[in-house]
Amino acid sequence: MRLILRIWRQKNTKGRGGFVEYPVDDLSPNMSFLEMLDVLNERLVQKGEEPIAFDHDCREGICGMCSLVINGVAHGSEKATTACQLHLRHFKDGEYVTIEPWRAKPFPVIRDLVVDRSAFDRILQAGGFVSVNTGSAAEANTVLVPKRDAEKAMDAAACIGCGACVAACKNASAMLFVAAKVSHLAWLPQGQVEAKARVKKMVAQMDREGFGNCTNQYECQAVCPKEISVAFIAKMNRDYLRSGEEEGS
Repeated sequence: MRLILRIWRQKNTKGRGGFVEYPVDDLSPNMSFLEMLDVLNERLVQKGEEPIAFDHDCREGICGMCSLVINGVAHGSEKATTACQLHLRHFKDGEYVTIEPWRAKPFPVIRDLVVDRSAFDRILQAGGFVSVNTGSAAEANTVLVPKRDAEKAMDAAACIGCGACVAACKNASAMLFVAAKVSHLAWLPQGQVEAKARVKKMVAQMDREGFGNCTNQYECQAVCPKEISVAFIAKMNRDYLRSGEEEGS
């Protein structure tokens, strides 16, 4: 199998980037997308050329590191699939494939296909946690959680923080990510104590990082590899409004 790759190359954050074309032959349709990049890098090193920098870690669709825009779509065109889970059998022999990094001001390019997503870390540090006293673990049934609430919390907690929602949004909004991180705690009794402060702090940090506003066009939900629902954005907005109303009353 042969693919012609148009890959974004950029030496650093301040450097000017551009696309470079790489024909790659003798590929197996069963290779994952990242395995194909490994093959290309091995060949570039053998020729004395600089390998392509790209993020990866678990390669099991869990870590969210494989941040690639493939043919204009975050993580590629396959639904509910991360770039590391995307296989070459979904491409045609001889096809041109364009590979870019996330495009968002809060995610500056570090090098080639690697972007700095520490803005997400700072949003989590602002309130994406539950404060608890240290000590032995509580008995599992001490706090009962209704099944519906537990399922909603788990659905939100499936977010891997990859940033595809930001890359897909024309406004570079991080609302889906923040909503998932707020909601997975807000649905649980343990998260209620800090719920009002949490949503206000995380939304404020999101705004400080320079992410755009949500205009409800659902691109974020469409590309999310874990199919996080935009319903969580609605819940976060309600919680945010309630926190302001109660302060003013």
